[in-house]
Formats: sequence, C-alpha cells, structure tokens
Amino acid sequence: MVAQTRRELSALPAAAAPSAAARVRLATTESAPVRWVLIALGLGFILLVIVLPLVSVFLEALRGGIGAFLRAVTEDDTLSAIRLTLLVAAIAVPLNLIFGLAAAWAIAKFDFRGKSLLITLIDLPFSVSPVISGLIYVLLYGAYGWFGPFLKEWDIKFIFNVTGLVLATVFVTFPFIARELIPLMQEQGRDEEEAAISLGANGWRTFLYVTLPNVAWGLLYGVLLCNARAMGEFGAVSVVSGHIRGLTNTMPLHVEILYNEYDFVGAFAVASLLALLAIVTLVAKSLLEWRYGDRLAAGRRH
Repeated sequence: MVAQTRRELSALPAAAAPSAAARVRLATTESAPVRWVLIALGLGFILLVIVLPLVSVFLEALRGGIGAFLRAVTEDDTLSAIRLTLLVAAIAVPLNLIFGLAAAWAIAKFDFRGKSLLITLIDLPFSVSPVISGLIYVLLYGAYGWFGPFLKEWDIKFIFNVTGLVLATVFVTFPFIARELIPLMQEQGRDEEEAAISLGANGWRTFLYVTLPNVAWGLLYGVLLCNARAMGEFGAVSVVSGHIRGLTNTMPLHVEILYNEYDFVGAFAVASLLALLAIVTLVAKSLLEWRYGDRLAAGRRH
C-alpha cells in the first residue's frame, strides 16, 4: 500500500508540487482571522500589563489636583531623594561606561587567558538577585562584616551612605553597557585596528579614532539603558541605604516610605516622576534607533 502511494506521488507532474517559495509563503502566511486574533492578544496583553498600570500611576498622582501633586514633589524629603537619585546615577553611569568600554574592547579585540571568566563575571548581576547583591556589600563592608573592624578603625564608611548606594548601583547596572558593546565589536572584527596599527598608530589613537567612532551609537544606547536602571533600582540600594529619610533614600525607596505611611498622593506623585523618566528613556531609545539605526546596523555588518 505504501509502495503504491509512493509510485503514484512520483508519477505526478512537477507542476503539481508546490515550489519552494510557495511552501515558504504557505508556512509564514496566516489567514486574516488568525492575524487579527494574534494582534488583539498582543495589544490586550500590552494594555493590561503596561498601559493601564502606567495610566493609573498618573491618575493617582493627580487625584488630589495639581496643587497636591506639586506640594508632594517639592517637599524637602522628596527633593532630597531626587537629588540623591541623580547623584548616584551621575557617578555610577560614568563608571560603568569606562568599565564597559574597557571590558568590551579587551574581549572583542584581544585574546587572553581568562576571557571566558571575564564574560561570566559581567553576566553575574543578571543571575544574582539585587537584594542578594546589596546584602553582599553589607557582609563585606558593614560594621560586623569581613572588613568592618578595619574600616571602623580608620573611620571609613561604605554602608548606609552615598558610597554604599553607588557600589550597589554599579554592581547591578554594569553589564548593560558592556553587553551592548561586546557583540557589536565582535562583529566588526579587528581589521581596521590592525590596519591602523600597521600604519603607525598607537593603541590609544587606534581606540580613539577607529574603535570608538564605530561603536558610538551602540555606546549611547547602552548608556540610556544603564541610566534608566540606575535611577529605578530598588532591591540593592534598599539593603545598603539604611532608609535614613532625607539622607539615604533614593526615589524608589521614598515611594515605598510614602506608601507605607498611607500618603498615596505623595507616593504616586514620586512614582509618576520615575514613570516619566522611563517614558523619556524609551522615547530617546526609539529616536536613537530611528535616526541612527542604519549606522548601528552598518556597524554590526562591518
């Protein structure tokens, strides 16, 4: 029976069998009802999970009127939290920028022992809970930590101050820039750098005039993501901050305090500022991809 079926199929004219292009179209083209159902499911999920919660934050922030919103965001502790958040991000992001550039350049352009270990360490914050990372710094630099007695003897404090917040933020956010640049530099290869060195350029000039321009827009993309995460980080900074109101509370921590005190207007007002920051970051990211997407793609194809 099977043999007879095979003989009948082999006897069919070639035109009866669909071409390869037709098979691809049949496999990737769905009927209109299926497409509309899939689109509706996707849009519905985005509406329920992202859009509605975001809208509710702004509605709750403005529930008491513009006056109550302005009083909440200009209150002394709120202004202190905003300044501290900006300060921590202003320190952590440049540090991650320097580290990300150096790590990506070393991994993509050079061969050395321990490269796989370095890549693993870069990915480590992605697999470690932010709360655990903050706890690690407390166990290391806290009053009863490994280095606590030594630091206390020299009156050096890493925990429950700005230094601890910066350390925790740097740990949580340092993969963003490096991970954005490593695949970009790897796909570009080493030809241009080798050509520049063969023409007499030293390592610094090669990096400054050859490597850096090729990854400039990818670097900016990574900085945007790193900055957004640095300002919105909660878990790690919550452990090392000490929750000292007006001194070590960043904006996410201040939101938690206001909410626990049943100051819902104040909590949602500060949360709306963080949400606005996320929207601005998303718009900047989209504009960057729209305006310089061709350059980024060209750099990756190079």
